[in-house]
Formats: sequence, C-alpha cells, structure tokens
Amino acid sequence: MNLTITIEDEVLKRARLRAIEEDTSVNAVVRSFLEAYAGGAQRREAAIADLLALSRESSSARGGAAWTRDELHER
Repeated sequence: MNLTITIEDEVLKRARLRAIEEDTSVNAVVRSFLEAYAGGAQRREAAIADLLALSRESSSARGGAAWTRDELHER
C-alpha cells in the first residue's frame, strides 16, 4: 500500500543524511516507526501481563518494613 505524506524539505534532508549514516533509508525508518506505532498497544499489554505474572511468581517480599513518604524521599 502506498502513502503520501508532506514533510518540510529541510527535515527530509536531515532525515536522509541520518538514514545514510545508519545504512538505512527514510522509507525503512518510517515503516519501522509505523509498525511499532500500530503494534504499540499490543506490546504494552503483553509487557504488563508479563510483569504481573513475574510479580505473582516472585518469592521476594518487603518484609515488615514500612516507610514514611519523607523517609523514601530522604536525600
């Protein structure tokens, strides 16, 4: 599928130069960004689910310690 977007000339020049430095293309960078952007919510939900699962499986605990807000932010 094709997509037409408008980008300022100077921005596109800088993007092309950076893409050359990174041995890629502006098209590949935009494609990668859009893939990440489109799948962001799914990855975020999967990461949260993984984190919660790790938390449930963890054998660590804070013990009986309790801290005040001031103690936590003490410098």
